Amino acid sequence: MAIAYPDAIKIRLVQDNLNTHDTSAFYESLPADEARALAERFEFFFTPISASWLNMIEIEFSALARLCLNRRIPSIEKLEREVLALVDERNSKKVKINWQFSIQSARTKLNSSYTALLHDNSKFKNT
Repeated sequence: MAIAYPDAIKIRLVQDNLNTHDTSAFYESLPADEARALAERFEFFFTPISASWLNMIEIEFSALARLCLNRRIPSIEKLEREVLALVDERNSKKVKINWQFSIQSARTKLNSSYTALLHDNSKFKNT
């Protein structure tokens, strides 16, 4: 991601709450100086627990599974070719997610999470 945005000072990343989704992953895979440089460039935002439907990548994984991974693929090479071809196709078509979840629906569904984070958020329950 940092390669895709070389001029970005801060890269904001929205992701689910998987325990490996933090800066420690950089340190496990890269020399400490590179890991630290990346860790300073990323700012993580997490979707609420049990809300994977909010995570756009989960939606893309679902599409990938439905369109490509729903059958046996005989080799890792063919798997890689097919997955990359599908990703390229979706990117070239600029496939967008048709988000049909209103702010009011989100507030209603997620109010308990909002309130758990900060009690003052309870004022948004019926707005």
